[in-house]
Amino acid sequence: MNLELVKLAPRLDVSSQAFFRFRQVGKKVLITNYEGFWALLSPEEFERYATGTVDPASPLHQRLSDNNFLKATYDTRKAADRLWQRRQALTTGPNLHLLIVTLRCNETCVYCHASRAGMDAVQTDMSKETAEKSIDLILQSPNPNLTIEFQGGEPLVNFEVVKHAIAYANEKNKVAGKQLEFTMVSNLSLMDDEKLDYLLANRVQLCTSVDGPEHLHDGQRKLPSGSAHEKATYWMKRINQAYADKGLDPTLYRVEALLTTTKDSLPLWKEIVDTYVSLGCRALFLRPVDPFGWVEKTARRVEYPREDFMEYYRNAVDYMIELNLKGVQVLERYAAIFLSKFFGNDPNFLDLRSPAGAGIGCLAFNYDGKVFTCDEGRMLHEMGDPSFLIGDVTGSKYKELVSHPTVRSMVLASNLDGQPDCVNCTYNPYCGTQSTHNHKKFGSVFGRARESTICAVHKGIQDFLFERLSADDPKVLDVFQKWTTNRPRTHFLQPSA
Repeated sequence: MNLELVKLAPRLDVSSQAFFRFRQVGKKVLITNYEGFWALLSPEEFERYATGTVDPASPLHQRLSDNNFLKATYDTRKAADRLWQRRQALTTGPNLHLLIVTLRCNETCVYCHASRAGMDAVQTDMSKETAEKSIDLILQSPNPNLTIEFQGGEPLVNFEVVKHAIAYANEKNKVAGKQLEFTMVSNLSLMDDEKLDYLLANRVQLCTSVDGPEHLHDGQRKLPSGSAHEKATYWMKRINQAYADKGLDPTLYRVEALLTTTKDSLPLWKEIVDTYVSLGCRALFLRPVDPFGWVEKTARRVEYPREDFMEYYRNAVDYMIELNLKGVQVLERYAAIFLSKFFGNDPNFLDLRSPAGAGIGCLAFNYDGKVFTCDEGRMLHEMGDPSFLIGDVTGSKYKELVSHPTVRSMVLASNLDGQPDCVNCTYNPYCGTQSTHNHKKFGSVFGRARESTICAVHKGIQDFLFERLSADDPKVLDVFQKWTTNRPRTHFLQPSA
């Protein structure tokens, strides 16, 4: 049966249908509405819905009514509540604040997005004064929940400023009264017992990079003094054991790890998942490579068609589902984020929001005091493009930063209801776009969705997930429900709150 709506046009009955978008997914037709409810219909069910011939006494009518797809039973309050759940983060101001405490790094990664500096480039270290001025601005955010994330380069290179920033923020927060958390993204190769004791004592969440098995990781992340993989995994195990020794739940408290998918990663999807499982990691984030930093120069080695990424993604996630069915708990973060959105519990992931979080959900404070809408904006600045620079900690006021014309432009550009291709997309309620990526690839913060690799990946992942949902396998549905369970990690909250 041809599912093109135009083929049904002579028989359409718009008097019965509430607003909907549709897309063929496998053998089913997915319909979604503005507020984000959805239903998977067989071709015959979709035809009955489109032509207004659904039997009012049928289970299909009840399913459509329950999800606000029928005018006669449309529940305005239900729609408003669902929309509020999706949009409420827009009322609170930036919660994620990135402190780039140095550009120096002792590892050389083939895809380095941060445009790292050599270990002798001490001029790229953030000063204590700049850290203090950054924190003064951060604590002015009206958001009651704030996360300060230490990044680099390698933040352990400038550990004295990290410690000073933590102490200063906690002291100032005695007055500000925010629910404050600290995180650090580190390759862990410069970790030692003294640093670890401090980070554990001060409840700093730790995140590292693991690209997969040792030969893949070390091939992409060069550590002159030895194996980057060996260093990272050694300290991951030490830190995870330290959490266990404190009596913390190991399913919640552990080192988080990220990987960047390069061309060499694609055939190794099983080995990558197995590596994470062997390290005790409960989550993978299968991210494609971004067009920032050194990727411009190393694209021939690291880049690939996004169709190849989607084959890799499907294989890896299917394998993770299989492991879960055998009792091994491991999830994929893209899937968990999208599934949470499908099920009505939006996790406020900044890149998958409409509008996106740049400038209104996060800010990036560079080592030299320059302030950017997001980390990607800071990365572009290091590549010679200052388009997303919005101020400086010395002369800018908080209100000037968040109301900067660039922030306003990015809000407009990342509102999917104003994007020509996105406004009619079935995945509009769950998706998001990145203005920095669009600017880099297309020369416009609006971009062109149908040519965007981000759009291709987002659609591909959602197609895959709805295909699995359409099979209606109760065991897989149970796995997906567990992936969307939100369990707060209160141990990481600072006592200064």
